[in-house]
Amino acid sequence: MASLEWGSWMEHRPLSLSLPLSLSLFLLLAVVDGTSDSLSWDESGYILYCPCMGRFGNQADHFLGALAFAKMLNRTLVVPPWVVYRHHTPPYTNAHVPYSEYFRLDRVLDFHRAVSMERFMGELAPRHWPPGRRVAYCFTAAAQRSADRSSCPMKDGNPFGPFWDHFGVDFDRSELLSGIAFSSNYKSQWIERYPAASHPVLALPGAPAQFPVIREHVDLQRYVEWDRRFAETVEREMENLLPRPYLAIHLRVGEDWRKACEMVRDGSVGPHLMASPQCVGYDRDKARTLTLPMCLPSPSLIASTVATWARAISARAVYIATDSEPHTRHVQAAVGTQVRVIHREATLPQTDLYVLSQSDHFIGNCVSSFTAFVKRHRDVHSLPSSFFGLDDPLPSHTDEL
Repeated sequence: MASLEWGSWMEHRPLSLSLPLSLSLFLLLAVVDGTSDSLSWDESGYILYCPCMGRFGNQADHFLGALAFAKMLNRTLVVPPWVVYRHHTPPYTNAHVPYSEYFRLDRVLDFHRAVSMERFMGELAPRHWPPGRRVAYCFTAAAQRSADRSSCPMKDGNPFGPFWDHFGVDFDRSELLSGIAFSSNYKSQWIERYPAASHPVLALPGAPAQFPVIREHVDLQRYVEWDRRFAETVEREMENLLPRPYLAIHLRVGEDWRKACEMVRDGSVGPHLMASPQCVGYDRDKARTLTLPMCLPSPSLIASTVATWARAISARAVYIATDSEPHTRHVQAAVGTQVRVIHREATLPQTDLYVLSQSDHFIGNCVSSFTAFVKRHRDVHSLPSSFFGLDDPLPSHTDEL
């Protein structure tokens, strides 16, 4: 069977999500996000941040760390929307897509208190965090970038400015942080220096988290659960186009990625590059070697790996997710014409993520945070995964052995 181009079948995002949110939309989202009970102010305080580093994979890593940080300080996490960059798509401005567009916010509540930023700004901020009382918190080093070298550059550049402008937020003063970090080692310092009574909202320029996600926070992925309506929409499309069992692969082979992998080729980077701890191990001293094929698999390696796993699971289809060259010709030749090979130009990366996460077997890129999201999901649901260039990835959380 010839390979298929799977068209733009998920163009469902409301255009209004790229515009400043009106109060009526805030109230609508209160119902949509699955947490429609009326809100009361949390005297324990709030954590607010801009998801302003990278695309979805990076933002997802940071979300897990921010969730852990909020629980550590016993503050409610204000869950920001996903920042979607549309540099090449009209209207060429960022979209700010509510968390609940793709995932269940009520599932997050099983771990810790959380509220969508749309609801926080629409229902709580007008009374409890109004203009005139909005304090920005940033590290002293970050403030050095501001004109007066003492103010947090919360809105300097994209995506920072558009993010806060989307919610109509300007900051009235800055509180500079020093001698402290987001690590659990500093829990007591955070609580002592910034009690909720006098610091009710900790508004940060970025996520209070590390990238990539640290080992201790990986299992929080179980609280990131697909929205039922979103999942059902994708499932309906998959039903006829993607027969089971199917193998799903994620390829990062574009020019920008090639440049990043050059650091592996020339030896200028160690085992930890972006999301590579997921497959080489989180302990840098004990990590296995990160090789070029693990970062940038060749067409022949892609083909041979796909052929091996397709035979192993008796795959009837292979699904290719990529933002660059899909290598459909190589894959089709490797698996034969009786196996359907599917690649599409996805309008939403989340549709790819869902299809990858539900496959009978998944092969990903060791260094990619996009792959890491899928791998974490599959790990918490006991689904099998592997990586290009690495046939024996370290079991989750056992890299110390």
